[in-house]
Amino acid sequence: MKKWKRFAALAAAVILLAVFCLPMVFALLGINTGEFSQGLFQASLFGAMAAAVLGYAIWLVYRLLNKKKQGEGGEGMIKNVIFDVGRVLVAFDWEDYLKEFGFPEEEYDRIAAATFAGPVWPERDRGLYDEEEYIRQFTERAPEYAEDIRKVIEESTATIKPYPYAETWVKYLKKQGYRTYVLSNYSDYMLAGTRDRLTFLKYMDGIVFSCEVKELKPEPAIYKVLLDRYGLKPEECVFIDDTAENCEAARKLGIHAVCFRDFKQAAAELEALGVK
Repeated sequence: MKKWKRFAALAAAVILLAVFCLPMVFALLGINTGEFSQGLFQASLFGAMAAAVLGYAIWLVYRLLNKKKQGEGGEGMIKNVIFDVGRVLVAFDWEDYLKEFGFPEEEYDRIAAATFAGPVWPERDRGLYDEEEYIRQFTERAPEYAEDIRKVIEESTATIKPYPYAETWVKYLKKQGYRTYVLSNYSDYMLAGTRDRLTFLKYMDGIVFSCEVKELKPEPAIYKVLLDRYGLKPEECVFIDDTAENCEAARKLGIHAVCFRDFKQAAAELEALGVK
């Protein structure tokens, strides 16, 4: 489409120039008057030069406006799409998973606070210790339910289920010419137990999991790992994450961000950034 537009613009410029040049030809050949007309020739020459200058000025204005549009995040700005994994490309429904155990309400609340909703869970994604140490830290927060906590954690990979659109979405963006990446907080244990389900990973141009680099979102270091490892310019990237804090951290580094709520909403925000 862009090639046709350029061709049409070039054709219009040639026609415009020809219109102003024809009188010069008439003046030189003496058409209509039978002799050379210096006044007509000079007027035609001036008109042709004016048309050329006007055309060049219009082209410069177009380039300036187009560059400004791109600078504001218009079409052509974004080259790299960076995905979080949990609750963007896969479901992470720990609440329903935990309810399946049928624990009494008090035990459910205590185990939830000790594991999924507690401070140890995100630190587990940093991957500084082995899994047994993290289980110790989980059970330490509710020792009366130690046996049940161990069972909950050992079977917790069941919380991860890829969304139906995940692989199709990534493949579509690749087909459109975008490079795709993963930047996700993910523990060693969960990654080992679910990696075979993350079929979209094979379409990624780069992957950074927190457990592998020992850094966590929203800390700036993990974003810089991704940018530096793959030579990415922040202004050419858009990051999709379900957590507002993580999105804000990306924006502070100059990365565009979309706070994911659902696929339709995220696709619309990407389109507004020129990612189609």
